[in-house]
Amino acid sequence: MSTGRPGVRDWAIAVCVAAVLLAAGLSENRSTADVDPLGYVLLVAGGLVLAARRRAPVPVLAATGICAVGYQAVGFEVPAVAFLFAVYAAVRAGHRVVTVVAAVMTLAALPLAALALPPDMPVGEALARARGVLELAWLVAAGAAGEALRQAERRADEAERTREETARRRADEERLHIARELHDSLTHQISIIKVQAEVAVHLARKRGEPVPEALLAIRDAGREATRELRATLEALRDDGETPPHGLDQLPELVERARSTGLEATLTIEGRRHDVPAAVGRTAYRVVQESLTNIARHAAAASASVRIDYRPDAIAIRVDDDGKAMPDAAPMPGVGLLGMRERVTALGGRLRAEPRNDGGFTVHAELPLGPAS
Repeated sequence: MSTGRPGVRDWAIAVCVAAVLLAAGLSENRSTADVDPLGYVLLVAGGLVLAARRRAPVPVLAATGICAVGYQAVGFEVPAVAFLFAVYAAVRAGHRVVTVVAAVMTLAALPLAALALPPDMPVGEALARARGVLELAWLVAAGAAGEALRQAERRADEAERTREETARRRADEERLHIARELHDSLTHQISIIKVQAEVAVHLARKRGEPVPEALLAIRDAGREATRELRATLEALRDDGETPPHGLDQLPELVERARSTGLEATLTIEGRRHDVPAAVGRTAYRVVQESLTNIARHAAAASASVRIDYRPDAIAIRVDDDGKAMPDAAPMPGVGLLGMRERVTALGGRLRAEPRNDGGFTVHAELPLGPAS
């Protein structure tokens, strides 16, 4: 609806200007029987063409100038109101040089058109009629109004950009502040817990004593917390200029997994097409977390990554041949919980469980539409 209102206003102004010009022409020539009907046509056309002044200001400028010269040539002494509107619109659109050239040409053409009037009219009267149709002061006023509004709109746009830049800068500063606070308050304490747990495990094994399960759980949780906190800090420090990881970076991710000795493969099924950035990032994180867990916990020799492009979703499946058994419930670690939260936030589904023939599988479906 917002796009239709300017068009309605433009047509309303054009019709009003055409009506004013026609009324002025009829009033001036009400007692003249031999007036050329072409003059009335030019008066109406010069007003109605203003409806297109936003879309095509330069052609409208030319058309209104030609109409003004035309009805002047057939004997109508009607002010060039439509041409003044066109001058205002062209200057407002930024066509200052073209507007000046068109105005000079129109000012020069009007006296010539006046001289084409019946030869019994004195030259001085004809030139006076031409000056009455379009005065220089009117032109200057119309151009100045258009330029003033153009400058005001430009300043408003610049102010809006400045506000956006200021808001973006404040958001960046707030992210850095949060990152510093997290780093100062959490990283040091988590590192101490992890180091103390690892030292205790090392000493227990060195003495030949059994390592308590709780101590192993504390050590593993410290490692996971450190890794997740590092990833969170990197995300907070990200300024948005680095392109986010997505489906296009999966081959590099699988290649890095191969460099660790894991026999990893990547299979792409379906017709590849563009997906929302959030879906691509989540798919990358699911594969990344799955391969990381395989390398750290699965004791697997091989892993397969399968991406299935569907019309309304992206399906991700990561399988390994590790030590997980069907009767062993998966431990809900931080990485698995993070994957599930990412997938659920997009309205998708995640299944992570041991396979019937051994090993572990992670299967995620990410819809391409908004989360329901």
